[in-house]
Amino acid sequence: MNETIDDTDIRILKCLIRDSKRPHKEIGEEVHLTGQAVGARVRKLHDLGVIEGYTVKWNPERLGLGLQAFVTIFLNSGDRHAAFREFMATREDIVEVHRVSGEGCYLMRVRTETMEQLGSLLEAILPYGNYRMNLSVGIEKSE
Repeated sequence: MNETIDDTDIRILKCLIRDSKRPHKEIGEEVHLTGQAVGARVRKLHDLGVIEGYTVKWNPERLGLGLQAFVTIFLNSGDRHAAFREFMATREDIVEVHRVSGEGCYLMRVRTETMEQLGSLLEAILPYGNYRMNLSVGIEKSE
């Protein structure tokens, strides 16, 4: 297996990042390769771990999950991490978590339908520590 990644591989990857369902033949027309050659390069990128998987861009507001917030967690003590991680794993309204350094212990992105549901989540966090919450007003980033 050729483990080098060239400029054409990068161009193919950028095409897939913009639209992962785009046909290899169409990508090939853009990068001046056959669809079969693009497919081989995509498999190579998978094998090298450059491409780890595919995802779906979805609209949570269409499902009633229009309220998004970022919550910084300040744990009461160092021995609360394991219990807090177990708590996070049980919550569907917590959609992303990062362990951070600096101010706070964790940064979470949460989605709920209502302010009451958000308040309930924040109440459930209090046994573990304090929090700071910022509501999000999403802005679409153009490419």
